[in-house]
Amino acid sequence: MGEHYSHFSAEERGAIMAMKRQGLSGRAIARLLGRSGSSVTRELARNGYRAPTATPTLGRPRRGYDAVRAGERAYQLSHRARRTRKLATGSMLWMLVKTQLLGLWSPRQISRGLRKKYPDHPEFQVSHETIYNAIYAFPRGPIRRELTDLLKQHRAQRRPPRKGPERRGKLLDIQSIHLRPPAATDRLVPGHWEGDFLVGARNGSAIGVLVDRKTLFTVLARMDGCTAADALKGFSRVLRRLPLSARQTLTYDQGKEMALHRVLTRRTQVQIYFADPRSPWQRGICENTNGLLRQYFPKGKDLSGYTQRQLDRIAYQFNTRPRATLDYELPAVVFLRELGMPDLADKVERNVFKAFDALVG
Repeated sequence: MGEHYSHFSAEERGAIMAMKRQGLSGRAIARLLGRSGSSVTRELARNGYRAPTATPTLGRPRRGYDAVRAGERAYQLSHRARRTRKLATGSMLWMLVKTQLLGLWSPRQISRGLRKKYPDHPEFQVSHETIYNAIYAFPRGPIRRELTDLLKQHRAQRRPPRKGPERRGKLLDIQSIHLRPPAATDRLVPGHWEGDFLVGARNGSAIGVLVDRKTLFTVLARMDGCTAADALKGFSRVLRRLPLSARQTLTYDQGKEMALHRVLTRRTQVQIYFADPRSPWQRGICENTNGLLRQYFPKGKDLSGYTQRQLDRIAYQFNTRPRATLDYELPAVVFLRELGMPDLADKVERNVFKAFDALVG
């Protein structure tokens, strides 16, 4: 039996016709030709072969396999004009997609963003699988490598992210996550955050991450180091920039960097609750966010060189990417609207889609 599928030759079709007239089954023909039984069955079916019945049906005469007719049909199909790929390289749609890939949007975010921006223009809409297929259709080389490097995992195949080592210390006088108010647990209003450290090379540097549970709005905090004093200083700085209504609760793991949590509460008015040991799913939003942020801060990279201004710019870019949990709305827009700032939210949304408008004209 052949290792790879190939189309039947004229000689093979002639042999099939002759053997069917001798009464051989499709499986027997396949063995004699060294072919798969399913290949022979499909060849017979696609060319209208109907096996004889014990009682012929009126109006439906028996039809045999005709090698000449089958060959002509195969030739016509092979020369039929192929459908133009929707996401062809160099097309306007590909330019739109590549622009957002460069902005580190995922294919799914791009697909939903285009659908939201151009609901009445199907020529500017494309599925996320089509985007993935277009990227991986490039032959191995610098162009394909450049495109796959823009994807979240930088790989040809998507895999679940690995979990890093836990950084847990013994904390005193903590409030359990089970005492958290219902507004935080049920994600009813903004201002209830999940937090974590995004750790750099050899655990020698870190960036603080805060994610609003309702809107997925993310704040990045520069840290001078990885100690509790560094966490207190970094988180205090970014939390005090938020309006008081957006500073309700913070859910964190029992890592030793939060040893000064009581001081942080006094400085920011944020009530801090701690997840159970070895229960990362209780802070699943922040865990998922950390995985997305690795596009900007790869593992093994020294994170000490970022200024707060640089982190703010990255956070803005991150918060203006559509998110599936928000029905592909932008976290920054949802956060501002929830805080009663619709004009500012509309301005942010207009600025985000300027790139689309500039390309479409």
